[in-house]
Amino acid sequence: MEEVVIIGSGPAGLTAAIYAGRSQLSPLLITGNALGGQAATTSEVENYPGFPDGIGGMELTQLMQQQAERFGTRVQMDEVVEANLRQHPFVIKTYGATYETKSLIIATGVSPRLLGVPGEDLFKGRGVSFCATCDGFFYKDKVVAVVGGGDAAVEEAIYLTRFASKVYVIHRRNRLRAQKVVQQRAFENDKIELVWDSVVAEVLGQQTVTGVRIKNVKNGEESTLAVDGMFTYVGTVPNTRLFEGQLELDERGYITTDHRMHTSVPGVFAAGDVQERALRQVATAVGSGAIAAMEAEKFIAELEGQAYPDRQW
Repeated sequence: MEEVVIIGSGPAGLTAAIYAGRSQLSPLLITGNALGGQAATTSEVENYPGFPDGIGGMELTQLMQQQAERFGTRVQMDEVVEANLRQHPFVIKTYGATYETKSLIIATGVSPRLLGVPGEDLFKGRGVSFCATCDGFFYKDKVVAVVGGGDAAVEEAIYLTRFASKVYVIHRRNRLRAQKVVQQRAFENDKIELVWDSVVAEVLGQQTVTGVRIKNVKNGEESTLAVDGMFTYVGTVPNTRLFEGQLELDERGYITTDHRMHTSVPGVFAAGDVQERALRQVATAVGSGAIAAMEAEKFIAELEGQAYPDRQW
């Protein structure tokens, strides 16, 4: 019987593990298919307090993991395939084991949204990517396209200029949505070329990607860009399939929580991008993870008829 199981190993899950560990709950953290979550795929995190020169996303999450393990977190490299929240204790099944737990913290995050165009699925891993940090090195001295206009798209386009000879940024509007400071860096980078008012209509290639067919959204004209790879950053979808029909979700599939990270099922809490819809940042994920862990401790104490300790954090 586990006191608390945490699903997800991004900043929210790892912070929840740190706080739950300090509460001597011996938390079990199940990583999911990628250790560190979305943050680990970010080339550089510049706006997380305490790192004035920025820090790599992978390095940041590795430090968080070390801290969680220092406080007794058990990190299990596995993926949850089934969750039964209709009974208590809750039952969590992974590929390798089955666990019963008194409380559950869901920090499963989000996945990249697909464009849904011909060729995208066919060339996944063969020129279509969603992680510049993971795959950028393979495009040394090559030409790539980045699709999107938000912070992630522009920041990763800048990162890709370390390797690629040219980076097209394809955006469906005539202005970027990224922060002004990030936009300015892109505008000043000679390797970046903005393709305005355009969407990708098809990914072209044979064994690997050789180009993208783009369509101008204003006049309907189509053209082809010769590229060796395409990186997509057009939003995300929450990883909540396991909880459909068991937890209250909003119209977009995000887990509904109150300000204390409580879900619609007592004893189940959610933190990070899987429930945050306003500002999906490392800082907000960390805050919600801390709250979720404290609320899980309180839930367990009340379940066992104990007074909740008045802690000085």
